[in-house]
Amino acid sequence: MSKGLWIALGILGVLVLGAFMVFSSYISARNQMVAKDQEVKAKWSEVDVQLERRADLIPNLVETVKGFTKEESTVFGDIANARAGMLNAQGPQAKIAANGQLDSAIGRLLLLTENYPQLRSSEQFMRLQDELSGTENRIGVARKRYNDAIKDYNTFILQFPNNIWAGMAGFKQNDAYFAASAAAREVPNVKF
Repeated sequence: MSKGLWIALGILGVLVLGAFMVFSSYISARNQMVAKDQEVKAKWSEVDVQLERRADLIPNLVETVKGFTKEESTVFGDIANARAGMLNAQGPQAKIAANGQLDSAIGRLLLLTENYPQLRSSEQFMRLQDELSGTENRIGVARKRYNDAIKDYNTFILQFPNNIWAGMAGFKQNDAYFAASAAAREVPNVKF
């Protein structure tokens, strides 16, 4: 064999090896993107389960409060509408928005209890409020895990060369972070 043929075979071998390495890098990155995307979906599912648990507790809490406060129908209507919006919302963005409305309505309900000392001493109300508090803690933990999973996913697909592979494979940045609602940012008005 001639020297030119060996050089051509060497160049071809290097090209095949390079193509194999690029393809291998693409497959590896794509598999990691799929895994990270599935992790985001699993973490959202945890948030969703806790939001539904809270939505299921609210009617019991409302009924308990109604027994003591007959004239506060506006608050109860707001809670019912916010809860319905939460249960009917589809997808993370819509549920996050509906959750903000529900947070605000629950906050008004809990502020209402300050005007009714006999309600605050009710065993059933206290038990439901404790359950709601525990659920809020679970929601907080699930939200953090969900946001961490989105951050991990976004960081991975935005890094070079993963950003090239992400574009080729159709993976896009996920901006569905769970942030505090506007109502949660308001300073509560406490009166003694």
